[in-house]
Amino acid sequence: MERSGPSEATGSDASGPDPQLAVTMGFTGFGKKARTFDLEAMFEQTRRTAVERSRKTLEAREKEEEMSREKELRQNEDIEPTSSRSNVVRDCSKSSSRDTSSSESEESSDSSDDELIGPPLPPKMVGKPVNFMDEDILGALPPPLNEEEEAEEEEEEEEEEENPVHKIPDSHEITLKHGTKTVSALGLDPSGARLVTGGYDYDVKFWDFAGMDASFKAFRSLQPCECHQIKSLQYSNTGDMILVVSGSSQAKVIDRDGFEVMECIKGDQYIVDMANTKGHTAMLHTGSWHPKIKGEFMTCSNDATVRTWEVENPKKQKSVFKPRTMQGKKVIPTTCTYSRDGNLIAAACQNGSIQIWDRNLTNNKLRLSNGTVCMLWAHTEVCVM
Repeated sequence: MERSGPSEATGSDASGPDPQLAVTMGFTGFGKKARTFDLEAMFEQTRRTAVERSRKTLEAREKEEEMSREKELRQNEDIEPTSSRSNVVRDCSKSSSRDTSSSESEESSDSSDDELIGPPLPPKMVGKPVNFMDEDILGALPPPLNEEEEAEEEEEEEEEEENPVHKIPDSHEITLKHGTKTVSALGLDPSGARLVTGGYDYDVKFWDFAGMDASFKAFRSLQPCECHQIKSLQYSNTGDMILVVSGSSQAKVIDRDGFEVMECIKGDQYIVDMANTKGHTAMLHTGSWHPKIKGEFMTCSNDATVRTWEVENPKKQKSVFKPRTMQGKKVIPTTCTYSRDGNLIAAACQNGSIQIWDRNLTNNKLRLSNGTVCMLWAHTEVCVM
């Protein structure tokens, strides 16, 4: 009895798969037979399926071609009756015009009515040849333009021709890139060959049109006034010097290549009378060269003075002019300039007045040639003897 147990266990292992072995190997169905495939049968089935699909596509294409042909034939049949209809109308009009007797005309009209297909002709066209230029068919021609409209168009064309904007030679245009901040000053030399620009980035750049390439870059860039914004740039009459006015109290003069020629002296801000200082004590606004005398220029400042300078003497101004209101108070000049002959100096002030001085006088009073003191306001002129 004890020996029969192991024999039965071995018999059961031989008849079926061992479950412990399946767990150990990690998959079920261990010991089953593998499925076999007939590759030739599979290939044959695939070939038949492909042949069947190609046959169906060819039949569908043939049907589409037949339907398109039938549509073309129908369209041609629809066009032919319309052309024959127009020919019948023309024949009827010719035959009616050629008939001489009333009986013949009635017979021809009866026969033509039998042959016509569609609505009858209008009564005005019966018995007449078709004239496609007739107003009843195409409508009346548009009326001609009025004389006033024609005159207005001619005037507009003449105005366009006489417009001075169209006469500006702007066929060529370039863009010069100074920087990323505001460009606040421009200066062109008298010959027109060079341009100088200044901005809020403290840079002064020189542009030479004759030596400029396709990159349109400046040939020189510098900061003559360090960290002060550039207010004004102006070439001298000879073109060899440039007046640089910045936000500082000291104007500078540089040559054509950017090298410093002179710098105005700074005044003493603790002196009450601005005429006793040697230079400006506050921020500058603008400057201007003398139109006749080489090396002389003037500047105006927030210290309520207009000063003239000489390039040869940078240590002290040549003369001082002090703008005043009608009550005798200080007023700040915002811009200044010379007259054409250079004998007068004019300054525009913050209170709206334009004050003029004689450049040759030393008592710093606003005088004209007749000896009168004059101040020009925005809309009024007040003169005092």
